[in-house]
Amino acid sequence: MFGVLYFRCNATKSCFYFEKVGEIVTKKVKEEKKKDNVKKVVNAKKKTKKKKDSFVKKGLQFLKDVRKELGKVRWPNKKEMIKYAGATLAFVVFFALFFLLADGIIWGLKQVMR
Repeated sequence: MFGVLYFRCNATKSCFYFEKVGEIVTKKVKEEKKKDNVKKVVNAKKKTKKKKDSFVKKGLQFLKDVRKELGKVRWPNKKEMIKYAGATLAFVVFFALFFLLADGIIWGLKQVMR
């Protein structure tokens, strides 16, 4: 009987294929599950030992991270901004005309119905 082939990556970025036939899973997958469970227990212990940071420290760290992330942002140059602004204005004008026309048609139909 053929099984389903899966591709899995764990937290250590080691990836492997395994085949699952019904409820039978290869030995390697079972070993990986045991390793994952051990890592979860170790991480849980580390979290309980960690000192709680103060509200001010957390806030300062957040602001530092924000500044770091903004440094990674690719900001558009002047030429791109002109292009984007033109596209935005074109869409605004298009939809303004569309809704003006639709409103005029509805108003005209109301006048005819009276």
